[in-house]
Formats: sequence, C-alpha cells, structure tokens
Amino acid sequence: MELWWAFLLLGAAVGFFAGLLGVGGGGIMVPILTSLFISLDFVQSQQVHMALGTSMAAIIVTAFASARSHQKHQAIVWPAVKALSPGIVLGTLGASFIAASVPSLPLAIFFSLFMAFVALQLILNIKPKPTRQLPGNLPLAGVGFAIGGISALVAIGGGSLTVPFLTWCNLKVQQAIGTSAAVGLPIAVSGTIGYVISGWHAADLPPWSLGYVYLPAVALISVVSFFTAPLGVKLAHRLPVSVLKKIFALLIMLLSAKMLHAVLGAD
Repeated sequence: MELWWAFLLLGAAVGFFAGLLGVGGGGIMVPILTSLFISLDFVQSQQVHMALGTSMAAIIVTAFASARSHQKHQAIVWPAVKALSPGIVLGTLGASFIAASVPSLPLAIFFSLFMAFVALQLILNIKPKPTRQLPGNLPLAGVGFAIGGISALVAIGGGSLTVPFLTWCNLKVQQAIGTSAAVGLPIAVSGTIGYVISGWHAADLPPWSLGYVYLPAVALISVVSFFTAPLGVKLAHRLPVSVLKKIFALLIMLLSAKMLHAVLGAD
C-alpha cells in the first residue's frame, strides 16, 4: 500500500478516458499496474495476470459510472446491449480462463500489439462508414462473443471494438460510445469472475488478493474513477475529442512499450 497515491492517480485518468471515449481504461491500467506490481515484487510469473485481473475488476465501477452518465444523455441503445451481452459473457469468461494458462511474456506481447492497433485506429481516425443496420440478436451475440474474448485477453472494456462496430451499423457516435460504455459492464463483471476463479489456487499470491485480482488497487482506482468518469462524459457531449484521442493513442503506445520492456527485463 506504499503506492496508494499511484493507484489514486491511475483511477482519475481511467475514469476520465472511460467517460470521454467509451473505453474501459485497460489500455492505461494494465501497463501501469504491471510496472507497479513489478516494483512491489509480486511473483514474476503472475505480474501480468494480476494486472489483467485487477484491471478487469476496476473497470466494473468505471463502466457503471460511465454508463449511468451516458444514460442521462439518452445515449445508450439498450436493445443492442441486451443482444450483445450473452455472447460477451461467454467470450469473456472463456478467454479469461485461457489467459490464466498463458505465460506473462506472450500475454504482454499480445497486449502491446493490440494496443498498437488501437492507437493506430485513433491516430488515423479510422472509422467504418455507416453502411448497414444492426443485425439480429443471434449475429449480435456472435459479435459479442468475439468482443468479449479479445477484451478479456487485454483487460479492456471493449470500447475500441464496440464503438467502430456500432458506428458501422449506423449508430451516432454518441450512441455508439454510450452503448459501448454499457456493454463494458458485463465484460468487466464476467472477466473479473474468470480471473478470480482461474487464480484462486495460484501459489504465493500477495496479501489482499482474490485470485488474480489485487483488491487494494481495485478499491483505490474505483473510488476516484467513479467521480472522474462523469466529467469525461460531459466533455464527450460538448467537445470534439479528436485531439484527445491522439493524445490517448500516444499514451497507450508508450505505456505498452514500457510494459513490454519491463516484462522482458524481468525475464
């Protein structure tokens, strides 16, 4: 707990970007938590897994706060949330169990590559043209399964996947972001359950851990993000966010590179 201030600052940033861009904040949390857990001398083979599980748990409160704020702006398309959620729960749970069996280095490499893809998407402002309507419930469940699976492997709320898909399906940007924020809640809950169960019998976990979830970090991050997420939502509905998207993209690229370097150094 000597790094309590770092968890509080992390929560402030996570909540703000979650509300602003409809992302869960894992792109920021996972690399920073990995570095913090390395400095706290957590078991080397568990550092990335702990970062992923802790990030998923912290996203629960962030997603709830963000979704609640977007709902006040009537920006959530609930039929889409309901249709996506069954697939999301299955995909997230399954992938979290798979991630628990993968060594830290491959997980860190996959995370860094995916974040590079997300950053490129943001920097180039790549947006699919709205050329179709939302599909039926069964296809949406399949899309949710894919979104949930990838989200569990990199501990994100799914915004980098959900927002482009919903935009492609003719939802307004504000609706896509709001719906993505709501979808982030089942992703976070099922991902947290998966990482808790998969890490339940892991040896030498740090005190105050629940499986691969480090509870002190979750508590401190969540307390602050709950209040900063609505601030991000307000800006999302008032300001163009193109510049902030590019700043966020550069930030997650730098953090991912630092994480990969730290894991390679630990190996």
